[in-house]
Amino acid sequence: MMNELDRVIINHLQDGIPVCEHPFAVVADQLNITEDRLIERVQALLNDGTLSRFGPLYDIEKIGGIYSLVAMKVSPEAVNDVITVINSYPEVAHNYERDHDFNLWFVVALDSEERLPFLLADIEKRTGYRAYNMPKLDEYYVGLKFHA
Repeated sequence: MMNELDRVIINHLQDGIPVCEHPFAVVADQLNITEDRLIERVQALLNDGTLSRFGPLYDIEKIGGIYSLVAMKVSPEAVNDVITVINSYPEVAHNYERDHDFNLWFVVALDSEERLPFLLADIEKRTGYRAYNMPKLDEYYVGLKFHA
């Protein structure tokens, strides 16, 4: 269960982190906590699964790359193994499981569209499951803020 500080940290970090020599120190100062405390709380949220990923979000298309959403139909007993394979690719931004025939979804970010078929073929070969490419047609931003 998130506490008030965790909610404040998550809300604040969604608005961006400064690009500077000590970004955590700057953010910690803005939140009136220590840099060590901020790093400790972010790590704890990653460790307990509240956050699945913490890192930069690039507009890959502005630098010439692509995003694509990929869906897979994976047997329930193989989901964890397939997730492990998917997570081994640095191109995978995030993934999630759904209660649907297409039960595993993930987003890939690549430097070129030409690499996508090779990446998906490799994932299929390693997992034994087909990867259905669903390229982005339009983009929408949905922010998630927690009441502190």
